[in-house]
Amino acid sequence: MLDRIQKSADFIKSKTNLDFKVGIILGSGLGNLGEEIKSECTLSYNEIPNFPVSTVEGHSGKLILGTLEGIPVIALQGRFHYYEGYSLKETTFPVRVFKALGVETMLLSNASGGLNPDHEIGDLMVLTDHLHLFPDNPLRGKNYDELGPRFPDMSEPYANDLIEKSKELDEKFGLGLHYGIYAGTPGPTYETPAEYKYFRIIGADAVGMSTTAETIVAVHGGMKVFAVSVISDLGVEGKIVEISHEEVQEVAAKSGPKFSILFKEMVKLLAT
Repeated sequence: MLDRIQKSADFIKSKTNLDFKVGIILGSGLGNLGEEIKSECTLSYNEIPNFPVSTVEGHSGKLILGTLEGIPVIALQGRFHYYEGYSLKETTFPVRVFKALGVETMLLSNASGGLNPDHEIGDLMVLTDHLHLFPDNPLRGKNYDELGPRFPDMSEPYANDLIEKSKELDEKFGLGLHYGIYAGTPGPTYETPAEYKYFRIIGADAVGMSTTAETIVAVHGGMKVFAVSVISDLGVEGKIVEISHEEVQEVAAKSGPKFSILFKEMVKLLAT
Protein backbone atom coordinates (compact mmCIF):
# COMPACT_ATOMS: atom_id res chain seq x y z
CA MET A 1 0.00 0.00 0.00
CA LEU A 2 2.71 2.50 0.98
CA ASP A 3 4.71 1.74 -2.16
CA ARG A 4 1.65 2.09 -4.38
CA ILE A 5 0.78 5.46 -2.85
CA GLN A 6 4.34 6.72 -3.23
CA LYS A 7 4.63 5.60 -6.86
CA SER A 8 1.43 7.44 -7.76
CA ALA A 9 2.53 10.55 -5.86
CA ASP A 10 5.99 10.52 -7.44
CA PHE A 11 4.50 10.27 -10.92
CA ILE A 12 2.20 13.23 -10.29
CA LYS A 13 5.03 15.26 -8.74
CA SER A 14 7.08 14.70 -11.88
CA LYS A 15 4.39 16.55 -13.88
CA THR A 16 4.25 19.78 -11.86
CA ASN A 17 6.20 22.23 -9.73
CA LEU A 18 3.11 23.29 -7.76
CA ASP A 19 2.77 22.64 -4.03
CA PHE A 20 -0.77 21.52 -3.21
CA LYS A 21 -2.55 22.20 0.08
CA VAL A 22 -6.10 21.81 -1.28
CA GLY A 23 -7.57 18.72 -2.95
CA ILE A 24 -10.96 18.69 -4.70
CA ILE A 25 -13.22 15.80 -5.73
CA LEU A 26 -15.96 16.73 -8.20
CA GLY A 27 -19.08 14.55 -8.15
CA SER A 28 -21.78 13.72 -10.73
CA GLY A 29 -22.49 16.65 -13.04
CA LEU A 30 -20.15 18.95 -11.13
CA GLY A 31 -17.11 18.59 -13.34
CA ASN A 32 -17.60 22.05 -14.85
CA LEU A 33 -15.68 23.60 -11.96
CA GLY A 34 -12.71 21.74 -13.39
CA GLU A 35 -12.96 23.98 -16.47
CA GLU A 36 -12.39 27.00 -14.22
CA ILE A 37 -9.13 25.59 -12.90
CA LYS A 38 -6.19 27.10 -14.76
CA SER A 39 -4.58 23.81 -15.68
CA GLU A 40 -0.84 23.29 -15.68
CA CYS A 41 -1.28 19.61 -16.46
CA THR A 42 -4.24 17.25 -16.94
CA LEU A 43 -3.77 13.50 -16.56
CA SER A 44 -6.15 10.72 -17.50
CA TYR A 45 -6.56 8.27 -14.65
CA ASN A 46 -5.23 5.44 -16.78
CA GLU A 47 -1.91 7.32 -17.10
CA ILE A 48 -1.32 7.36 -13.34
CA PRO A 49 0.29 4.28 -11.77
CA ASN A 50 -2.10 2.32 -9.51
CA PHE A 51 -5.08 4.64 -10.11
CA PRO A 52 -8.53 3.11 -10.70
CA VAL A 53 -10.50 4.24 -13.76
CA SER A 54 -13.90 5.95 -13.49
CA THR A 55 -16.58 4.21 -15.57
CA VAL A 56 -19.60 6.40 -14.84
CA GLU A 57 -21.12 8.99 -17.17
CA GLY A 58 -20.64 12.47 -15.72
CA HIS A 59 -17.28 11.49 -14.23
CA SER A 60 -14.76 12.43 -16.90
CA GLY A 61 -11.82 10.60 -15.32
CA LYS A 62 -9.18 13.33 -15.24
CA LEU A 63 -6.76 14.60 -12.63
CA ILE A 64 -6.26 18.34 -12.93
CA LEU A 65 -3.12 20.03 -11.60
CA GLY A 66 -3.41 23.80 -11.64
CA THR A 67 -4.63 26.91 -9.88
CA LEU A 68 -8.08 28.11 -8.87
CA GLU A 69 -8.34 31.81 -8.04
CA GLY A 70 -4.55 31.78 -8.19
CA ILE A 71 -4.21 29.06 -5.51
CA PRO A 72 -2.68 25.66 -6.36
CA VAL A 73 -5.26 22.87 -6.33
CA ILE A 74 -5.31 19.23 -7.38
CA ALA A 75 -8.72 17.99 -8.50
CA LEU A 76 -10.36 14.71 -9.43
CA GLN A 77 -12.83 15.43 -12.24
CA GLY A 78 -14.85 12.31 -11.50
CA ARG A 79 -14.54 9.86 -8.62
CA PHE A 80 -14.57 6.09 -8.13
CA HIS A 81 -17.52 4.23 -6.65
CA TYR A 82 -18.04 1.05 -4.67
CA TYR A 83 -20.86 0.05 -7.05
CA GLU A 84 -18.40 -0.03 -9.97
CA GLY A 85 -16.85 -3.07 -8.34
CA TYR A 86 -13.99 -1.34 -6.57
CA SER A 87 -13.24 -1.91 -2.90
CA LEU A 88 -13.46 1.09 -0.59
CA LYS A 89 -9.68 1.01 -0.32
CA GLU A 90 -9.55 1.50 -4.10
CA THR A 91 -12.20 4.21 -4.23
CA THR A 92 -10.32 6.21 -1.59
CA PHE A 93 -6.83 5.59 -2.95
CA PRO A 94 -6.60 9.07 -4.54
CA VAL A 95 -7.21 10.64 -1.12
CA ARG A 96 -4.12 8.79 0.15
CA VAL A 97 -2.14 10.08 -2.82
CA PHE A 98 -3.36 13.64 -2.20
CA LYS A 99 -2.11 13.38 1.37
CA ALA A 100 1.29 12.16 0.14
CA LEU A 101 1.41 15.22 -2.14
CA GLY A 102 0.95 17.58 0.82
CA VAL A 103 -2.80 18.22 0.71
CA GLU A 104 -4.15 19.41 4.05
CA THR A 105 -7.82 20.09 3.19
CA MET A 106 -10.21 18.08 1.02
CA LEU A 107 -13.21 19.73 -0.67
CA LEU A 108 -15.72 17.01 -1.61
CA SER A 109 -18.90 17.24 -3.65
CA ASN A 110 -21.70 14.94 -4.74
CA ALA A 111 -25.22 14.83 -6.14
CA SER A 112 -27.71 13.39 -3.67
CA GLY A 113 -31.36 12.75 -2.96
CA GLY A 114 -32.93 15.23 -0.57
CA LEU A 115 -34.76 13.79 2.43
CA ASN A 116 -35.44 16.99 4.34
CA PRO A 117 -38.87 18.51 3.51
CA ASP A 118 -37.23 21.96 3.50
CA HIS A 119 -35.03 21.02 0.52
CA GLU A 120 -35.82 21.73 -3.11
CA ILE A 121 -34.18 20.30 -6.22
CA GLY A 122 -31.05 22.31 -7.03
CA ASP A 123 -30.32 23.34 -3.43
CA LEU A 124 -26.84 23.00 -1.96
CA MET A 125 -26.41 21.21 1.38
CA VAL A 126 -23.21 21.53 3.39
CA LEU A 127 -22.46 18.30 5.22
CA THR A 128 -22.26 18.59 9.00
CA ASP A 129 -22.02 14.84 9.67
CA HIS A 130 -22.62 11.54 7.94
CA LEU A 131 -23.95 7.99 8.23
CA HIS A 132 -21.58 5.48 6.62
CA LEU A 133 -23.95 2.72 5.50
CA PHE A 134 -21.63 0.79 3.21
CA PRO A 135 -21.04 -2.89 4.06
CA ASP A 136 -17.33 -2.20 4.55
CA ASN A 137 -14.95 0.40 5.94
CA PRO A 138 -11.94 1.67 3.97
CA LEU A 139 -9.77 1.22 7.07
CA ARG A 140 -10.57 -2.46 7.55
CA GLY A 141 -7.49 -4.66 7.50
CA LYS A 142 -3.86 -3.88 8.27
CA ASN A 143 -3.30 -0.36 9.59
CA TYR A 144 -0.22 1.55 8.50
CA ASP A 145 0.82 3.95 11.24
CA GLU A 146 2.42 6.12 8.55
CA LEU A 147 -1.07 6.78 7.19
CA GLY A 148 -2.95 7.30 10.43
CA PRO A 149 -4.00 5.75 13.76
CA ARG A 150 -5.65 2.34 14.09
CA PHE A 151 -8.78 3.88 15.63
CA PRO A 152 -9.25 7.41 14.26
CA ASP A 153 -11.56 9.79 16.09
CA MET A 154 -14.61 10.78 14.01
CA SER A 155 -16.21 13.31 16.35
CA GLU A 156 -15.68 16.06 13.74
CA PRO A 157 -15.74 14.44 10.29
CA TYR A 158 -16.45 17.77 8.59
CA ALA A 159 -14.40 20.71 9.85
CA ASN A 160 -16.54 22.98 12.01
CA ASP A 161 -14.47 26.07 11.20
CA LEU A 162 -15.02 25.55 7.47
CA ILE A 163 -18.75 25.01 8.02
CA GLU A 164 -18.84 28.36 9.86
CA LYS A 165 -16.93 30.02 7.01
CA SER A 166 -19.50 28.67 4.56
CA LYS A 167 -22.23 30.44 6.54
CA GLU A 168 -20.38 33.73 6.04
CA LEU A 169 -20.07 33.01 2.32
CA ASP A 170 -23.78 32.15 2.17
CA GLU A 171 -24.67 35.48 3.72
CA LYS A 172 -22.31 37.36 1.40
CA PHE A 173 -23.30 35.69 -1.88
CA GLY A 174 -26.90 34.60 -1.18
CA LEU A 175 -26.29 30.93 -1.97
CA GLY A 176 -29.28 29.63 -0.02
CA LEU A 177 -27.22 26.92 1.66
CA HIS A 178 -28.74 24.15 3.77
CA TYR A 179 -26.87 22.15 6.40
CA GLY A 180 -27.39 18.52 7.27
CA ILE A 181 -26.40 14.88 7.58
CA TYR A 182 -25.52 12.76 4.55
CA ALA A 183 -26.15 9.02 4.33
CA GLY A 184 -23.65 7.15 2.15
CA THR A 185 -25.01 3.94 0.58
CA PRO A 186 -23.51 1.32 -1.79
CA GLY A 187 -25.90 1.82 -4.75
CA PRO A 188 -26.24 1.57 -7.67
CA THR A 189 -30.04 1.56 -7.33
CA TYR A 190 -31.82 4.72 -6.35
CA GLU A 191 -33.82 4.35 -3.17
CA THR A 192 -37.28 2.87 -2.73
CA PRO A 193 -39.88 5.02 -0.92
CA ALA A 194 -39.46 2.81 2.16
CA GLU A 195 -35.68 3.27 2.08
CA TYR A 196 -36.05 7.05 1.78
CA LYS A 197 -38.32 6.96 4.83
CA TYR A 198 -35.86 4.75 6.74
CA PHE A 199 -32.89 7.03 6.02
CA ARG A 200 -34.90 10.04 7.18
CA ILE A 201 -35.94 8.25 10.40
CA ILE A 202 -32.32 7.42 11.28
CA GLY A 203 -31.31 11.05 10.88
CA ALA A 204 -30.24 11.73 7.29
CA ASP A 205 -31.07 14.90 5.37
CA ALA A 206 -29.67 13.59 2.06
CA VAL A 207 -28.59 10.25 0.63
CA GLY A 208 -26.01 9.34 -2.01
CA MET A 209 -23.51 6.71 -3.14
CA SER A 210 -20.15 8.26 -2.26
CA THR A 211 -18.21 10.67 -0.02
CA THR A 212 -18.34 9.00 3.41
CA ALA A 213 -15.44 6.60 2.76
CA GLU A 214 -13.36 9.45 1.30
CA THR A 215 -14.06 11.47 4.43
CA ILE A 216 -13.05 8.60 6.70
CA VAL A 217 -9.73 8.19 4.89
CA ALA A 218 -9.07 11.94 4.86
CA VAL A 219 -9.71 12.22 8.60
CA HIS A 220 -7.57 9.11 9.19
CA GLY A 221 -4.75 10.92 7.39
CA GLY A 222 -5.14 14.11 9.44
CA MET A 223 -6.79 16.18 6.73
CA LYS A 224 -9.70 18.57 7.17
CA VAL A 225 -12.84 17.97 5.09
CA PHE A 226 -15.50 20.29 3.70
CA ALA A 227 -18.27 18.66 1.65
CA VAL A 228 -21.31 19.80 -0.31
CA SER A 229 -24.27 17.91 -1.79
CA VAL A 230 -26.31 19.20 -4.70
CA ILE A 231 -29.89 18.07 -4.10
CA SER A 232 -30.65 16.45 -7.45
CA ASP A 233 -33.95 14.72 -6.60
CA LEU A 234 -36.32 14.44 -3.66
CA GLY A 235 -36.98 11.44 -1.45
CA VAL A 236 -39.66 13.27 0.51
CA GLU A 237 -43.02 11.51 0.82
CA GLY A 238 -45.42 12.93 -1.76
CA LYS A 239 -42.57 14.37 -3.86
CA ILE A 240 -40.87 11.15 -5.02
CA VAL A 241 -40.74 10.80 -8.79
CA GLU A 242 -38.91 8.52 -11.19
CA ILE A 243 -35.28 9.63 -11.57
CA SER A 244 -32.43 8.86 -13.98
CA HIS A 245 -28.70 9.46 -13.85
CA GLU A 246 -29.02 11.87 -16.78
CA GLU A 247 -31.52 13.99 -14.84
CA VAL A 248 -29.22 14.00 -11.81
CA GLN A 249 -26.39 15.33 -13.98
CA GLU A 250 -28.64 18.02 -15.48
CA VAL A 251 -29.71 19.31 -12.07
CA ALA A 252 -26.14 19.32 -10.77
CA ALA A 253 -24.97 21.24 -13.84
CA LYS A 254 -27.69 23.88 -13.34
CA SER A 255 -26.52 24.33 -9.75
CA GLY A 256 -22.97 24.78 -11.04
CA PRO A 257 -22.74 28.58 -10.68
CA LYS A 258 -23.65 28.56 -6.96
CA PHE A 259 -21.44 25.55 -6.36
CA SER A 260 -18.50 27.19 -8.16
CA ILE A 261 -18.80 30.37 -6.12
CA LEU A 262 -18.80 28.38 -2.87
CA PHE A 263 -15.76 26.25 -3.73
CA LYS A 264 -13.77 29.13 -5.26
CA GLU A 265 -14.37 31.34 -2.25
CA MET A 266 -13.56 28.49 0.14
CA VAL A 267 -10.26 27.90 -1.68
CA LYS A 268 -9.40 31.60 -1.28
CA LEU A 269 -10.20 31.44 2.44
CA LEU A 270 -8.00 28.37 2.86
CA ALA A 271 -5.09 30.27 1.32
CA THR A 272 -5.25 33.12 3.84
